[in-house]
Amino acid sequence: MNNKHNNNLSHGLKSRHVTMLSIAGVIGAGLFVGSGRAIAEAGPAAVLAYIFAGILVILVMRMLAEMAVASPDTGSFSTYADRAIGKWAGFSIGWMYWWFWVLIIPIEANIAATIINSWVPQLEIWVLSLVITLLLTATNLFSVKNYGEFEFWLALVKVLAIVGFITLGICAIMGLLPETGVSGVSRLWDNGGFMPNGFGAVISAMLITMFSFLGAEVVTIAAAESDAAEKQISRATNSVIWRIALFYILSIFIVVALVPWNDPRLATEGSYVTVLEILGVPNAKMLIDVVVLTSVTSCLNSSLYTASRMLFSLSKRGEAPACANYTTSSGTPIYAVLLSTGAAFLTVIANYMVPSKVFGFLMASSGTIALLVYLVIAVSQLRLRKKLTAEGKQLDYRMWLFPWLTWAVILFISMVLVVMLFRPDHQLEVVATAVLSVLVVCSGLLVSRRHAKAKARVIAQGGIPVSTDR
Repeated sequence: MNNKHNNNLSHGLKSRHVTMLSIAGVIGAGLFVGSGRAIAEAGPAAVLAYIFAGILVILVMRMLAEMAVASPDTGSFSTYADRAIGKWAGFSIGWMYWWFWVLIIPIEANIAATIINSWVPQLEIWVLSLVITLLLTATNLFSVKNYGEFEFWLALVKVLAIVGFITLGICAIMGLLPETGVSGVSRLWDNGGFMPNGFGAVISAMLITMFSFLGAEVVTIAAAESDAAEKQISRATNSVIWRIALFYILSIFIVVALVPWNDPRLATEGSYVTVLEILGVPNAKMLIDVVVLTSVTSCLNSSLYTASRMLFSLSKRGEAPACANYTTSSGTPIYAVLLSTGAAFLTVIANYMVPSKVFGFLMASSGTIALLVYLVIAVSQLRLRKKLTAEGKQLDYRMWLFPWLTWAVILFISMVLVVMLFRPDHQLEVVATAVLSVLVVCSGLLVSRRHAKAKARVIAQGGIPVSTDR
């Protein structure tokens, strides 16, 4: 393709865009709706599940930030896996991560459409889903600045909603809302104790909560399109501790302190709606629906952005269609955006065309990708640190207690994957992701071999091989 542009992304994200993206990047619809499932599973001890999952994310983000500050790249952990483990690893985890977000796009669009349909039943869900996806594709097509601005305001709504919820909850716990008849924290142990279903249920709940956190790493991808990327990444990573503590752990603590863990509404209506109803907030469901709609729209927007940037990075390394690294004059990878959106529409069509079991297997194939991404980040950091140290390079941002904490994360994730394999409710996810992994890794090995042969051929002809790393 004759490209008059330089195939480079713009630096259109402002500091406030990256800051808000880092603050709200871990807040998905799962916090407002899915947290009820975790509480129903583990009881008040669901707080421990969020603490364990939160610690894991904090450690993984610290490792990722070490590599990202040393070398900001829109391919993020895929690029680092390429350098640390091998081309096959960067190829494999990049494509699997792209697949994860491509599957998320139609799911989030359907959730958003269902909420709007409940308000305006005359509009078909599939039509609303199509319109929402097309509108957000448009925001990603023009420039990264448009994406950043749109995401800034969506994220702000999420943050304000959670801060308002926490403020209201703390007032109730302290007895400042006597008219509600709710106060104190006795519900933490009133119904069978703090851990009514045992520690095994906490591990089970952690598997539910862990996937709520996927998205924290998007800030390292986005920061590559901002000025002073290194500064933005380190600032965002440093703030991840209080973000998880405030938005997840404190808000879940408020839920289990105010609502009996065995209240059936937690699983059916969601944790936030249940708390607001108990506190007598009028139109509680409508309020949370608006917040969930905002969160889903934000997630859909970020899904399109993240999938397109990962595809762009893969293309730059010669591991995806060449057209995907074409950028417009505004620095937007237009074909990467369109290919990602097109793939998402194909999954929607597949939902209607193929048997439900086949589509269910496709959906399950993304089930443990979050854990594989974390595992690859840890292994990459372990190997890259040794390489950089051997080269005598100074790192401005470092992982704590290296290599002990890195090894602890690797062993913990491996243990969780084994536990999932032997739990009936997670077996399909592990098996489906394993099948996908084998297919993608085999493809990665073939691509890696092709690159090696091409490089050897160029050297044999007396030329200098051109590196595709960026």
